[in-house]
Amino acid sequence: MRNVVLISACVAVLMGCSQPKQESNMNNQETTLTQEWDKVFPKSDKVEHKKITFHNRYGIELVADMYVPQNAQGKLAAIAVSGPFGAVKEQTSGLYAQHMAERGFLTIAFDPSFTGESGGEPRRMASPDINTEDFLAAVDYLSNLENVDPEKIGIIGICGWGGMSINAAALDPRIKATVASTMYDMSKVTVEGYFASENTPAQRMEKRKAIATQRTIDYKTGSYKRAGGVIDPLPDDAPWFVKDYYDYYKTPRGYHKRSGNSNDGWNVIGCQSFLNQPLLCYANEITTPVLLIHGEKAHSRYFSEYAFEKMTGKKCDGKSMIDGKKEILIIPNAVHTDLYDDRAGVIPYDKIEAFFKENLK
Repeated sequence: MRNVVLISACVAVLMGCSQPKQESNMNNQETTLTQEWDKVFPKSDKVEHKKITFHNRYGIELVADMYVPQNAQGKLAAIAVSGPFGAVKEQTSGLYAQHMAERGFLTIAFDPSFTGESGGEPRRMASPDINTEDFLAAVDYLSNLENVDPEKIGIIGICGWGGMSINAAALDPRIKATVASTMYDMSKVTVEGYFASENTPAQRMEKRKAIATQRTIDYKTGSYKRAGGVIDPLPDDAPWFVKDYYDYYKTPRGYHKRSGNSNDGWNVIGCQSFLNQPLLCYANEITTPVLLIHGEKAHSRYFSEYAFEKMTGKKCDGKSMIDGKKEILIIPNAVHTDLYDDRAGVIPYDKIEAFFKENLK
């Protein structure tokens, strides 16, 4: 496991998988939109659903599922949703979007650049800039819809896209309210490893060297080594949170054929930029409301606690807390993946609905 983490700290988020590597050709690939319902959750009869596309400022076309309340009239408040890191809109983000549409919001769940049905070449790359921009592009799109009030737009970022959503909120005052659920700070985990276990200059240099070496090889071969998604088969001695990831991504509960986490993961060099591009530098200057949601027993809880401290200067020490427009909500006994779907029944949809209705009015 350590060898894979040194190759790319990004893979730590995908469980440090040591399964055989896959290759991704450097040539452009055509993406086609799937029109039939292929989500890992059932379709609601309370909303209208359709596929839409929009583009970011880099010219990358993004694909999203739009959910609109049945019989909706007038201009609606809107929410853009994305995440988790390495997932697709047919998984968690679509579920959140559909639930929020049932509660009266126009929502879109989008595949970030380089993933799923969205464009961007080569596939399975990640970028702190471009993937934050994806949220801003979603706001561009929503702001121009006739049935959306451009003064009532919020975002939801899940897992690794929780950090992106906070970064987006720090950049764009059009975002009036932000929810980050079971968030990861991708730059923090890439630079430090889990729980600061790789937080020395020497360890970071080993990561830099490994990625640099892989870049040379990739260029020579004309293909990108894939780091592997969730480890499969699952070792008996796998950490408990790796077993939780497996239970979601590698079983019928959450498996999807376009999901990197469910299949061959990110490119080994895919997360290189996170080594020197922190996400939350100016989180303390966000003036709009932010709600952080995390499970009490989640291995990743410290990311939300760190973000709350960055925004407010206050430590929450594992407890729910409100400081002005910033709030952290700790869900008792929940683990990281309990906030991925409805199996555990702990995603606080009522709270999210109330938060957006209060702040998108």
